[in-house]
Amino acid sequence: MSDNLRCRLCLLVVLLILSTGTIAFGAANNSKKLARLTSGGLISPELLEQAQLKILWDSELPIKNGESLKRLIILGERIYVLSNRNYMFSLDREKGNMIFGISIASAGLPVVGLELYEDRLTSLIGNDVVEINPESGEKLDTWRPGFGIVCPIARNSSHFYLAGTDRRLKVLRAEDMVRVFEVAADNESMITSIIADENFVIFTTDGGNVISITPDRPHRLWQFDAAGSIVGPIVRDGTSLFFACKDTNVYRVDMVNILRGNLIWKYQTNAMLDEAPRVTRSVVYQRARDKGLAAIDKKSGELLWQLAEGDDLLAEVDAKAYVITKVKTLVVMDNNNRKKLYSVNFAQVSKYAANTMDSKIYIADKSGRIACIEPVE
Repeated sequence: MSDNLRCRLCLLVVLLILSTGTIAFGAANNSKKLARLTSGGLISPELLEQAQLKILWDSELPIKNGESLKRLIILGERIYVLSNRNYMFSLDREKGNMIFGISIASAGLPVVGLELYEDRLTSLIGNDVVEINPESGEKLDTWRPGFGIVCPIARNSSHFYLAGTDRRLKVLRAEDMVRVFEVAADNESMITSIIADENFVIFTTDGGNVISITPDRPHRLWQFDAAGSIVGPIVRDGTSLFFACKDTNVYRVDMVNILRGNLIWKYQTNAMLDEAPRVTRSVVYQRARDKGLAAIDKKSGELLWQLAEGDDLLAEVDAKAYVITKVKTLVVMDNNNRKKLYSVNFAQVSKYAANTMDSKIYIADKSGRIACIEPVE
């Protein structure tokens, strides 16, 4: 046999060995991935069954090495997932199928707020206001206000409302972004949140003010003053406003009409408040520093229960509240009987969305695994 032929035969044998090894390695990897995907995902189905819960859908988002999930946001019939590299996924809330995945900003740029108004998603990205098509993820418009903004923006059909670093609410005409007027609190305090309606606009401040103005001119309708800075976004529920204040109280203020706001109740938590309350059909849930999660009767302002290890509300159905704790367990609370029913190990869960609209629970881990679970009827 010639040396040339012998070399060719040796090369063929080596290629066959490498090919076989690659196939075996790929098969093993696929087998491991399949086993992981069918092993129950974030939470085992058997464990959920014991807690009278079931998996509605379970997905794995295609995120890159070194990338992790940062935030889950529920808006309408979608759930939006933002990564630490500012890649955003949109999923159908009911089925879990992906609507789109798109990079909305360079990694490191701050993304403040994500609001849905009619057929547009609006967010403040860096120094720009960006509007996105919720069906495709396409950027429809980007514009730079020319001043610093301190909280998520709001809008109605005719105007955008932006809180500037100069402590003024600046009102821009939606059709051409021309600034038409600006207003400020009498005490020149910083604006912390804005609600825009067709008939009125409400903004809150770190001076404890809740101020209602007409949407198209700088005319004040009414003002309510709390004793401390208002934190997080104010929550509107029908004609009621709910908000947390650094005076350690949770407030309910009702708008009897657009000309007057009346205090209905305030609940003293005896703790520092850093976040807005979660408001459902009959209960207000408030997390307090070092005190856990409190459930407050929405109508009366009476405390229903306090869960020291409670961190946030995941969802509510009938009289049951599904609460995630600081030690990563799911605790089910009975609002009627004011007691804990049972708990489930949520050790793998690192991200979640607080859902005040229905009974679905959305959980995820940093690696891109996301699931929707719900109570068994």
